[in-house]
Amino acid sequence: MIDVADLTKTYGNIRAVNKVTLTIGKGEVFGLLGPNGAGKTTIIKILTALARPDSGRCRIAGLEMDRCPAMIKRMIGVMPQDNNLDRELTAGENLRIYGMLHGLDDLAARMDKTLAAVGLPDRRGSLVSHFSGGMQRRLLLGRALLTEPDVLFLDEPSIGLDPQIRRQMWDLIRKARIDGRTVVITTHYIEEAENLCDRVGILAKGTLIALDSPSGLKAQVGEYVVEYVNEEGRLVQHMCPGRTEAHALAGRMEGTVTIRRSNLEDVFVKLTGERLE
Repeated sequence: MIDVADLTKTYGNIRAVNKVTLTIGKGEVFGLLGPNGAGKTTIIKILTALARPDSGRCRIAGLEMDRCPAMIKRMIGVMPQDNNLDRELTAGENLRIYGMLHGLDDLAARMDKTLAAVGLPDRRGSLVSHFSGGMQRRLLLGRALLTEPDVLFLDEPSIGLDPQIRRQMWDLIRKARIDGRTVVITTHYIEEAENLCDRVGILAKGTLIALDSPSGLKAQVGEYVVEYVNEEGRLVQHMCPGRTEAHALAGRMEGTVTIRRSNLEDVFVKLTGERLE
């Protein structure tokens, strides 16, 4: 569904995206994982025709982005990281304006369906300024779904949400996948990537440093982590391929030792020496 080759984008002296190549299949939930400033949002802007790359190729459903941006925009829905809803309008008015801009004929029916899908069926006439942060994030997702897109781009969809509301957002994203949509998520939440994504691409300083399923990425660096605090008071971590190796290593250590399963942040730290922020 999405084909990217050697995608590069610079801002002044900063290379935000550095020769990124990846393919995302139809119906896949794909995650771009990395700290702030890793290049996640820049890639989303390029894939949604909001920014032009310096070089490289980008196709969606076989269409070249630089040749067919208008056709591609009709196929995609975008939930931005920043809340750009009009807070002085109602939820329904926000959706209606968006639908009119896209030339939707059956707008009333789509609005009813969308508000029901994101759990806001009774808030059509409510001002967005009266919505909680979680409700506004849900309305942003609903607006992205209004056109019934083939591809859904979600830039940090659960940023700023408390854990309970975040899980409600995850349920809505899973529903989009069940409906057959390709979903591309940027996130720096480890749990979000592990719970939602079929595959994850890890970005560091604009470069794609790893690409696999969450379980595949963890297997590459070790399924288990042995942790202890050294004499200097620093936390030391060792990656182990399996439980047996982890217990054997822990048995040779003195003091308090913790054994746990690895996660995607461990993968990132192993590959880059840095932590996600």
